[in-house]
Amino acid sequence: MLCTCCAAAAIVVVSACSRKEGDDGDEEYVTTPYELIIPPRFPPMVVPGDNPMTKEGVELGRRLYYDPDLSLNGPNQGFSCASCHVQEVSFTVNTTGTAVLPHVNLGWNKNFLWDGKVAGSIEDIMRFEVETFFQSDMQVLQQDKTYREMFRKAFASDEITARKAELAMAQFIRTLISGNSRYDRWRRGDGLLNASELSGLSIFFTEKGDCFHCHSTPFFSDNDFHNIGLETVYAGEGRGRYNVTGNPEDMGKFKTPTLRNIELTAPYMHDGRFGSLEEVVHHYNLDVQPSATLDPIMTKPMRGLELELTQQEEKDLVSFLKALTDTTFIYDKAHQSPF
Repeated sequence: MLCTCCAAAAIVVVSACSRKEGDDGDEEYVTTPYELIIPPRFPPMVVPGDNPMTKEGVELGRRLYYDPDLSLNGPNQGFSCASCHVQEVSFTVNTTGTAVLPHVNLGWNKNFLWDGKVAGSIEDIMRFEVETFFQSDMQVLQQDKTYREMFRKAFASDEITARKAELAMAQFIRTLISGNSRYDRWRRGDGLLNASELSGLSIFFTEKGDCFHCHSTPFFSDNDFHNIGLETVYAGEGRGRYNVTGNPEDMGKFKTPTLRNIELTAPYMHDGRFGSLEEVVHHYNLDVQPSATLDPIMTKPMRGLELELTQQEEKDLVSFLKALTDTTFIYDKAHQSPF
């Protein structure tokens, strides 16, 4: 897994905005294909046939993502998606309580939220956001001339519906691709990692640390659910995946978050219990708690629940995790607020 990969970035053209006169004299629009730039070693992104990527759709989705009007008259009035998904911290938010999963590389995800309550495609999670979380009032947007024009350009009609909003936001979120960290550049032969980072990399990708089993490349997540030994007894939201499936084997399991840009996304774990990466690594090293549904990956023959890393090895592992920060992603103007 440590060999250098020099593959060139793949460009995926997924879907044509010019104006023309309709038969009735109204202006019609032909959308413009949006090119997704897929990083080296990433698999192709599957885009639903009924929601092709267009520049007009992405721009509309970006505006909706940042606009608190999306929540007007709803239970979370005053908030936008960007209120809890801030670009500078990898589209999450540094807050206490339940940790916010980052909107990073979701185009390859099939499970969403910590307990996987929503599954399928980005369109499905956007349906949850628009119709359940925000309970968006489309009449608010329908009264906005700018939105009517943008919906017309993206969907050939100025009628604004929740479904169209969800499709546009899904298009924007598919553009939130992170794959240019110092680690990625090192893999491509375009940069160097220091001795501590290389030591941490070796721990991460070998049985010594066992991180790679769940945090597999290139996304540093297996998009699955695991019990990582935070508790011995589980209750309430702490039961995780069990609350969705009702399967006792899912007790205490939560979705594996991506480690890309992990340096920026504190606090950590589903409940935000750890404030630093040092605390996270120490948990995995010496503080895993036993339970009936503890993932087998968390145990080691002859060593039980402990990795037995030295203090320096813990520091090295943290150093490597910080090498997964992608500064080009968090400062990309194409992802910033249009307001």
